Amino acid sequence: MPNTTPVIPEYITVHLGPPDSDAPNVTVTFADYIKNVASSEIFPTWPESAIRANIYAQISFALNRIYTDYYRSRGYDFDITNSIGIDQSFVNGRDIFENISQIVDEIFNDYIVIGNNIEPFFAAYCDGRELRCEGLEQWATVSLAEQGYTPYEILKYFYGEDVNIVTNAPIGNRIQSWDGRTLGLGDLGNSVQQVQIRLNRISKSFPTIPKIYPVDGVFGEETENAVREYQRAFDLDPDGLVGKDTWYSIQRTFNAVKRLNDLATEGLKVEEVDVLFNSFLEEGDTGLEVYELQYLLNFASEFNNEIPSVIIDGIFGSGTRNALEAFQRAFGLEVTGNVGINDWDKLYREYVGILDILPQGYFSSSTLPYPGVVLRIGSEGEAVSALQEYLNYISNTYSSIPKISVDGVFGPGTQRAVLAYKEIFGLGNQGIVSSSTWDSITSTYRELYDGNQVSGGQFPGYNIE
Repeated sequence: MPNTTPVIPEYITVHLGPPDSDAPNVTVTFADYIKNVASSEIFPTWPESAIRANIYAQISFALNRIYTDYYRSRGYDFDITNSIGIDQSFVNGRDIFENISQIVDEIFNDYIVIGNNIEPFFAAYCDGRELRCEGLEQWATVSLAEQGYTPYEILKYFYGEDVNIVTNAPIGNRIQSWDGRTLGLGDLGNSVQQVQIRLNRISKSFPTIPKIYPVDGVFGEETENAVREYQRAFDLDPDGLVGKDTWYSIQRTFNAVKRLNDLATEGLKVEEVDVLFNSFLEEGDTGLEVYELQYLLNFASEFNNEIPSVIIDGIFGSGTRNALEAFQRAFGLEVTGNVGINDWDKLYREYVGILDILPQGYFSSSTLPYPGVVLRIGSEGEAVSALQEYLNYISNTYSSIPKISVDGVFGPGTQRAVLAYKEIFGLGNQGIVSSSTWDSITSTYRELYDGNQVSGGQFPGYNIE
């Protein structure tokens, strides 16, 4: 599932036959793949403008297959085939024309988009002699080039005035869209956000799937219900969890309803690929995600002497790195000193696991520990009631926080109170309560509560009515 701005992969895996054949796969560099395709499909004697226009189309077509996980979302272990009529012509081991090789080296990390769309355009094409098509016709590019058309003008001639060329795109390793985690109730992160965005778009075409609001990266009951309805509609086990099968099924359906593998694409917009959370953290980073990391590390340190405690200040310094490395060693993770997806997953799982085995009343403080799941619209239970009590007490000092009913239901009123609190304390503008927000609220509550307790004869510091 596309969830970032496209990068040019270092390598591409090609199946040397139709998709379901037992033909072998070969993996080559992306630049070498394009050189092979261009040398197999067009002639080096063509005008340079025609050659360049064709190479732009070949690059974009291949990138579209990779970016949308067209084959991998269907369970295949390759990115593209060499079947003419389905994909592109690739002749394993063939000679490469020198002028084509030079042009590809210059522009292999440029690709076509339509308008402000994010995804590499599905730049369909045909030879234009034996087969005519709605996309680019390769032989027709020759006559256009001979008339003085530039490569960009040739592309506009076939694909329309909205054609744009992204130049010097970053080059990086190919990242699988599914990160290996099964998502379920209480999970938080960019993968959850992407599921929500895609299910909301799919629901326009399949109205039995309920809308998810807000799209906040938190796997709440609304998200679970939408996942279950999607699974029912597409004959999957309706367990409400997003594992590999459900993830890739959602991706295939999203690609289909958005027509991402079609000339008449609806296109991906920035808001559909933007991420809410910084999933990767390293020394020098600051912000709410660092608060979250420090809170979870501190909790782990209380139950593991090998992990030092850290100051919760939202700054990823050497102390936080040392504690993180100790956590990684203690739990068999790769010791990198950086936070990746596996680290977040282990931190949350250990937190919840410790909470589950602790006896009732273990915490002697006046506040409950973070419940282990993000609280948001629709959440219910003891933790929500406690949150409401803490916010009401804090509102006696911070009057901009509205009073709310203590009913154990996280409704719009509770969300408004949370947002007001987070604005005062600089905790962002999302109406959710994660571990760092919970820690801030409970710490503020304890400070105010303890400060208001007086012994006999003490002046309380406020008017007695």
